[in-house]
Amino acid sequence: MTDMAASPSPVHLRPGVVTAVVLAIFALLFLAGIGFGSTWIPLETVAQVLLGGGEKTSRLVVLQLRLPRVAAAAIAGGAIAFAGYLLQRITRNELASPGVLGVVDGAALGVVLFMAIFSNDTNSLVVSVAWQPLAAALGAIAAVSLVFILSGRQASSAIRLLLFGIAVAAACKALTTIFMLVGPVYQAAQAARWLAGAVNTINATEIQLMLAVLIPTGIVAAIAARHLPPADLDDTSSRSIGLNLPLYRVFIFFLAALLTAGAVAFAGGVSFIGLMAPHLARLLVGRARLAGILTSILLGAIILIGADLLIRVAFAPLEVPAGTVTAVIGAPYFLYLLMRKDNTNG
Repeated sequence: MTDMAASPSPVHLRPGVVTAVVLAIFALLFLAGIGFGSTWIPLETVAQVLLGGGEKTSRLVVLQLRLPRVAAAAIAGGAIAFAGYLLQRITRNELASPGVLGVVDGAALGVVLFMAIFSNDTNSLVVSVAWQPLAAALGAIAAVSLVFILSGRQASSAIRLLLFGIAVAAACKALTTIFMLVGPVYQAAQAARWLAGAVNTINATEIQLMLAVLIPTGIVAAIAARHLPPADLDDTSSRSIGLNLPLYRVFIFFLAALLTAGAVAFAGGVSFIGLMAPHLARLLVGRARLAGILTSILLGAIILIGADLLIRVAFAPLEVPAGTVTAVIGAPYFLYLLMRKDNTNG
């Protein structure tokens, strides 16, 4: 696999300054996402409500109707971007992402199977929806595991990983479609909404479940990321500094799959954020580890919040899934990276 360090490196500003600027953009977009709706709420009013003030009507609209939607987009986008950062660093390939390696489609299959297996004759779940993230995690982990099993000894090859990732993703998509067709209409409708990546119906309870999965996973992933620079070494060099690289890779893939599953279990099959955000972060801050992680997370949140805000502006009063925007933007971006890598290798 071609080392990402081989790609052209632009001149970077101080990573801390760049991260601070991205954080400011995120904060403004977060407030704008809450302020925009059927009626515009000024940003200062939104800030007052979030700080505990504001009138009763404003508090109702902000806290119960709009904040869950924007918070879900921020949490999901950040988690998927973090997963993409881990995958790109551990594989040393800027094309690696949860979507390209089949993680998102594996999670989709897990969710659809969950709804199919645990729905009764009235199309209601017979178990708590709290189990849905586990179903997504199992599907995601199974998909990425299959990719690397099929890749075998040549798992370090970028092209081989991409080909098997695309193949596994396609198989998961086909199976997901089959279960949607043979299942009740309710399951098909729920699955269609999930696959499109909609955040408009996520409630506070679902956000709490997302955080229950993502916070501990994110902490463990941040601790594990301390060893990512040595992971750029080969197996022999890694053993010389006490790092079991094959086992470490498996652990990182597991964490990336869990981060993705915890996000998409409720936000849906949002695509390409895990590809775009880490790559853009690397262009902005270089290979600085802490700044790279924080900037990737913030950019992932910005992309999904921005996508949701864009469809609210462009298609109001219709509710179009935010995942359609990330797919429209991400697909050409992926092709650009693929062609650039091909030209570089050539």
